[in-house]
Amino acid sequence: MKQNFTVRQGALDGVEAFLRVAEHRSFRKAAVELNVTPSAISQAVRALESRVGAALFIRTTRSVGLTEAGERFLSRAKPAFEELIAASETARDLGQRPAGLLRLSVPRAVVPILLEPLIASFCQAYPEVEVEIAASEELIDLAAEGFDAGVRMGQFIAADMVTVRLTPPFRFIIVGSPAYLARNGRPERPDDLRRHSCVRWRRSSGALALWPLNDNGRAIEIAVSGPLIANDFPTVLGAALEGVGLAQVPEPIAAEHVAAGRLVHVLEPFASMAPGVFLYHPGKRQVLPKLRAFIDHVKGHSAATDKGGSPAQY
Repeated sequence: MKQNFTVRQGALDGVEAFLRVAEHRSFRKAAVELNVTPSAISQAVRALESRVGAALFIRTTRSVGLTEAGERFLSRAKPAFEELIAASETARDLGQRPAGLLRLSVPRAVVPILLEPLIASFCQAYPEVEVEIAASEELIDLAAEGFDAGVRMGQFIAADMVTVRLTPPFRFIIVGSPAYLARNGRPERPDDLRRHSCVRWRRSSGALALWPLNDNGRAIEIAVSGPLIANDFPTVLGAALEGVGLAQVPEPIAAEHVAAGRLVHVLEPFASMAPGVFLYHPGKRQVLPKLRAFIDHVKGHSAATDKGGSPAQY
């Protein structure tokens, strides 16, 4: 059976005083080093000895020595205390300048069209930060999974997250290949989708996503069917390019293919709007310099490339 374990309150009290006395073999010199009175050092050591249950020092009017218990305590306490100090310095260093591992959870579709240029320039600007990108469509708990931040479309981000806009709002468009449309015709109304093969998208919750549309200002959702189900937009887009069926995807990832004629935009008057893509994280109090630097870099990049979309928000 697993045992409950708790560090006793004050368990480390007096350890530093003990180590300084053991080093100098002098309560007075330890007090000078720690900038306290010899009486305070003596009281701290006596309290430690009381908790340990053994005398740690042999004291005379002329000298201070370690008992056998003190020698054993020193052999274990000194390296452990040094590790604690080193851990504190490492954490403090990460809290003072951009450094360390920055872990981001992002959808696959975002990486080539949005993150790659950002990451390249960020890595050049902050060489002491290592960036790890975990490409996944799954909506994860950032804190539980050890991520500093995530990237998602705004409608999928929990209300208690702090967000930084990466893109303006964009349309969700329905596209098909010229070959597919030649075989099956173009849908003219949302209800026409029911007789078409559609590439469906399964959410991380396991549910099949309905297709949101805008019918003269009225938001509607259509249940579609088709031969292929995927859980990421690059796969959905690739299937549409191969003529498997119609696909509903964010306009930015299909724009190049539409412009080149590889895909055709259908039901254009019924395209719905998405709020855009955002970087999100748990809160301002938990932002280390590495994430703050990335946020500032994102905002600077957005300002430099913005061509009339919504401004970055934080």
